[in-house]
Amino acid sequence: MVWALPVSALGLLLAAAAVSMGATARISRKDFALVVQKFPWGPGGAITFGNVILHTGADLDCACTTYAHRAGLCQDAPIILADHERAHVYQYMVLGVLFLPLYLLCGGVSYRNRFEQAADRYAQTGRGWWPWANF
Repeated sequence: MVWALPVSALGLLLAAAAVSMGATARISRKDFALVVQKFPWGPGGAITFGNVILHTGADLDCACTTYAHRAGLCQDAPIILADHERAHVYQYMVLGVLFLPLYLLCGGVSYRNRFEQAADRYAQTGRGWWPWANF
């Protein structure tokens, strides 16, 4: 968590601003994160900054589709958003401040991004959150 602290600090600033506008925050031991729900900005969904998960909805334990499914590449079963975001927390805990530049180098928010593929895989199977895992 210390390795991810600089990015978590950014998430905490966004969380504080969101809570002042009506969002709710809770510590999730399962997700190793502060989870902010009803985040008032963005197109919807969730984003993780270190050990802070910002979610526009009321409950992070909601079903969603995988990136590959949304891109029309397959017919994956729905996943739980909390599981997907927890994979990103794990990735941050290993990579720390290197996560963001590596994530962007791998394609950003896209089904082609190995970080998103790994997070979807983890949400589907409970394993394989590491972006360079051999699955």
